[in-house]
Amino acid sequence: MTDIELPVVPGARISGTTEAGVPHEMRWPGRTTPRIVAGWVDENVVSRAVEAAVAVRDDWGATSAARRAAALQAIASDLRSASDELAALVSGESGKRLVEAGAEVEFSARYFEWFAEAAVVAEAEQRLETSDRAFRVRRHPVGVVAAVGTWNFPLSIPARKVAPALAAGCPVVLKPSERTPASAESLVRICERHLPRGVIGFVSGDGAALVGALVDHPQVAAVTFTGSTAIGERVGVRAAASNTRVVLELGGRAPFIVREDADVASAVEHLLVAKFRNSGQSCIAANNVFVHETIRDRFVEDLALRVRETRPGDPADPSAAFGPLIDAEAVERLEGLAAEAEAAGMRVVRGSGGLEGTAMPAVLVDCPEDLAIWRQEIFGPVIVLRGYTDEDDVVAEVNSWGLGLAGYVCGTDAVATEALAARLRVGIVGVNNGAPNTPEVPFGGFGASGIGREGGMSGYDAFTEEQTISIAR
Repeated sequence: MTDIELPVVPGARISGTTEAGVPHEMRWPGRTTPRIVAGWVDENVVSRAVEAAVAVRDDWGATSAARRAAALQAIASDLRSASDELAALVSGESGKRLVEAGAEVEFSARYFEWFAEAAVVAEAEQRLETSDRAFRVRRHPVGVVAAVGTWNFPLSIPARKVAPALAAGCPVVLKPSERTPASAESLVRICERHLPRGVIGFVSGDGAALVGALVDHPQVAAVTFTGSTAIGERVGVRAAASNTRVVLELGGRAPFIVREDADVASAVEHLLVAKFRNSGQSCIAANNVFVHETIRDRFVEDLALRVRETRPGDPADPSAAFGPLIDAEAVERLEGLAAEAEAAGMRVVRGSGGLEGTAMPAVLVDCPEDLAIWRQEIFGPVIVLRGYTDEDDVVAEVNSWGLGLAGYVCGTDAVATEALAARLRVGIVGVNNGAPNTPEVPFGGFGASGIGREGGMSGYDAFTEEQTISIAR
């Protein structure tokens, strides 16, 4: 299989093969920026992509924040204008429900809007004075950014990496998951309409080879990566060898804690959102459910009733609770874990069946700590649950895991519920809500769940260097 570089010709068309050797054809009408599509990758392929970004690095970094912001606002507008088309593409690639895919398009647009505002705010120079010095603190773009996305949110994860880097004045080379490249490619096409040539690039193909070459490239100043903890740790170690900055959003085991004073019906609803959104294939999906013993039986009864009524199906069917998982292996893995739990004597409540490739939703009650499904990130529509009596014990267990991306706490005592959330070593905690993330706030993990933050001003700062000018008076 050969590497293919797309010529800069409006309406260019190429034919090639995918990583699996399956023939495919792609069109990019109105092309303005060269890109590389590769079935196998060597250093020269990535170098050409990075060099295109280096060529415009200084000019884009010197572009005013107002002009960068205008470009990001225009990208957000185009995303919304193409919402139906993009939602169908995202749903078709990933299997998520069409309505969720539409929400992902909107979420992506909001990231571009937020960072457009952040760019203007951050442009303001900080001025500090002492008796003998005047200080000027300014932000400078860090340089070329390599953005590495994953398949479960094929549009919004690239968006939340690309938007802050562009806002900060950094050109970007985007490498999406080889499982879902078309959604990210569509995002790049929209970005290209509003950016100077070369400010955003795109490489697609073998994941390990591409990511390794991007991390190792001496002109890549920062890498923003979303993926598993195991791969992310390798990326971090590799980047450290050249002092390359990293933002790593990695795996988690999101605890979902239901306090004694919780409203049971509301807590069940929040759990279903936190668990079944995107078929459970989310790094912030509720993973380990702790329910206070005083309400445990009532909670399990209500939850079991809802799960028995839950039906996966066609992503375009509004009545389907969720769509197919990413591949057959994911379904087999979940079914195997549930079967192991059932064989160990656990009570298993199963939902109704659906289309081939969908996982049957299930609740595993009274899950022991030593069972495999309790000790790992489930990444699918299976709920593992057990009761507790002492919040201190729950906090100690959760904090002993050494990773914490997201978590959830339900309770009606607002002060006590927020205090419990604050004790968790977890990056973002939803209190009485199953969807805690938004572009305006920092998002990232504690411990093995990552380094750095996406979203909020922290997400912007990740791609800047602060310079202090100290002036004698």
